[in-house]
Amino acid sequence: MNYIKDLLADLGIKDSTAVYMATIILIIGVGALTILANYVTKKIVLKIVSSYIRNKRFQWGSYIMERKVIQKLSHIIPALIIYSFSYSFPEYQRLIEQGVVIYLIIVALLILDALLNAVNDIYTTFEISKSRPIRGYIQVVKIFIFIIGAILVISRVIGESPLILLSGIGAMSAVMLLIFKDSLLGLVAGVQLTSNDMVRVGDWIEMPKYGADGNITDISLNTVKVQNWDKTITTIPTYALISDSFKNWRGMQISGGRRIKRSVFIDMSSVGFCSPDMIEKFKKIQYLRDYVQEKEEEIQAYNRENDIDRSVVVNGRAMTNIGVFRAYVMRYLQHHPNIHQDMTLIVRQLAPGETGLPLEIYAFTNDIDWSVYERVQSDIFDHILAVAPEFGLRVFQNPSGYDMKSMLRAEVNGQPDSRY
Repeated sequence: MNYIKDLLADLGIKDSTAVYMATIILIIGVGALTILANYVTKKIVLKIVSSYIRNKRFQWGSYIMERKVIQKLSHIIPALIIYSFSYSFPEYQRLIEQGVVIYLIIVALLILDALLNAVNDIYTTFEISKSRPIRGYIQVVKIFIFIIGAILVISRVIGESPLILLSGIGAMSAVMLLIFKDSLLGLVAGVQLTSNDMVRVGDWIEMPKYGADGNITDISLNTVKVQNWDKTITTIPTYALISDSFKNWRGMQISGGRRIKRSVFIDMSSVGFCSPDMIEKFKKIQYLRDYVQEKEEEIQAYNRENDIDRSVVVNGRAMTNIGVFRAYVMRYLQHHPNIHQDMTLIVRQLAPGETGLPLEIYAFTNDIDWSVYERVQSDIFDHILAVAPEFGLRVFQNPSGYDMKSMLRAEVNGQPDSRY
């Protein structure tokens, strides 16, 4: 400043005018220098660093560049230049230094925020991130960093030591706990979810209470985002996964099989013993040929050994159409290319009720894809429903308007309906 004033005085400018002109010239010079430093840093240094990272193909470097960590670092250079010239303005030196320090604190917070985001991005590239997400922990670290940054900024503004503000926080602990209640609950829940491996990113969960039925796309400190099958997004509080029950379909996805558990209801009035003609017909069915022959020989040997009079059909043992049908369905599933043969496969009868005799299929497809699973399940029951009449069985169905209309038409014509 004195050097510039001396130069202006040598040019014949009055002292009072020289002071103002020297101040303006110095401000313009410092401003030009900071602009030049900012330009050099961003346009030259950053380009060199970026090209070096791309050429070396550092995976972590690309994430740092995406989060603009290095770009934010470039804001420090102009601030340091202004700070170094603050002594040239003795009347405003303290104010300038204080402003620069506050600015540097804010820039440091932004840099740390971007760096933590980059760390999370890098971590998500590893497979362990699905079972051990760290986003919630990073958010907790951010909260503490921003709290400390706010304390430092306030202490610089009021000109007091940060320790004075920290001592006052003890009295505000109850208020802080109330404000950050959800964050603290989310932190505790996140630790439990991670340590117990309860959910991972990509898991299919079902939580009817919150209308969630889909894949987890994100696990954060306060919320878990679920993309439902209709492409809507459901947001669930993280601690709700600890306090409430939910269904995780990960076990099904890992096993490689998806369960089919559905029943066909048989009209019990159509169940009966097999006639000789029916047995001969069943012997021509590919899946039943060996079964019917073995079963027929077994029954004949039993009745012969026990000297049973077969002139009455209820005496001794005999094949029934429902038993043969159950054996056929079992063998049909055992030969089905889309049924997982290494997992549970059962065809069983359940307790009969007002809707008939339930014949339940309990099996697993060897493809967990939803569309494939539904197609395989539909194909199986299409076949079962279509083949049931070949065994003399009727699938139960409550009378419909069509049934009533057919009965009335048969009554008018004086002929019984062949279906009844």
